[in-house]
Amino acid sequence: MNFNGIERMGRIQLRVHDFEKSVDYYTNVLGLDITGRDENRVYLKAWDEWDHHSVILEKSDSAGMEHMGFKVTNNEVLDTLEKKIGDFGCTIERISNKSRVGEGEAIRVHVPSGHKIEFYHDIDYVGVPTGRLNPHPWPDGLRGISPHRLDHALLSGDDIVDTKRLFKDILGFVETEKVVTVDGEQLIATWLTTTMTGHDIAIIKGPVGKLHHVGWYLESWHDILKASDILSRNEIEIDVTPTRHGITRGQTIYFFDPSGNRNEVYTGGYAVYSDFPTITWTEDKLGQGIFYHRRQLNEAFGSVFS
Repeated sequence: MNFNGIERMGRIQLRVHDFEKSVDYYTNVLGLDITGRDENRVYLKAWDEWDHHSVILEKSDSAGMEHMGFKVTNNEVLDTLEKKIGDFGCTIERISNKSRVGEGEAIRVHVPSGHKIEFYHDIDYVGVPTGRLNPHPWPDGLRGISPHRLDHALLSGDDIVDTKRLFKDILGFVETEKVVTVDGEQLIATWLTTTMTGHDIAIIKGPVGKLHHVGWYLESWHDILKASDILSRNEIEIDVTPTRHGITRGQTIYFFDPSGNRNEVYTGGYAVYSDFPTITWTEDKLGQGIFYHRRQLNEAFGSVFS
């Protein structure tokens, strides 16, 4: 879709402790590939991603999201976004070229939900193992769950109304779904996209500046079930066993990395266009919206953030 110049969610930087255990988990259980290192960070990508990295793991004493980033079509878009977002009232920083491995200049925005969101264009291109000439559908040597790509993140904050205004009214994202109180007067959660997927980012009312989960895309429901087997075999803590969402219609499983960051692998959903009408759920149906089969949230899903 990207009529606004914002292509997609391109990367996320996660704080992790027990660093080497976390790196082992993301490479051998989740199945990402290491593409670079610096003093305090490891850079990774999924096998079907063309850019240098989509995930950065940062050594830390705590868990959570340091920032997430959206790739834009060119550097002129960065200048346009900087002015539009500045006029909206957000604090903006310039991240200088090569501040991180493989990355060019970026702008960092402190959004009303308490998160840091970056926008960038320049990042090293490394390609995919299948290549671009007569490629096979998948490469040899895949490890673990092996998702195709980074897909989305769900964040929590107190001021989700202004955060939604920023993404929808200023940045041109489409709001695909939302949850409101039964009387319709208060916003509880919003799902937003700049691509043709059901959401690139979602924000739910909750602790300020926190991460609920980060999601990766798999090809099929069978792959979700296989992911569950891999997680159980490796004794990974599973939050929610395979099920379907009502919101976004996706099929899913949730689990935790060694630091307590919630991960998701996800498939299915629907196509989104610029004229996609927002689907509304009321708070009394939130359980069914999130977990369509059980129709209720488990305790951890509604209370554990990082």
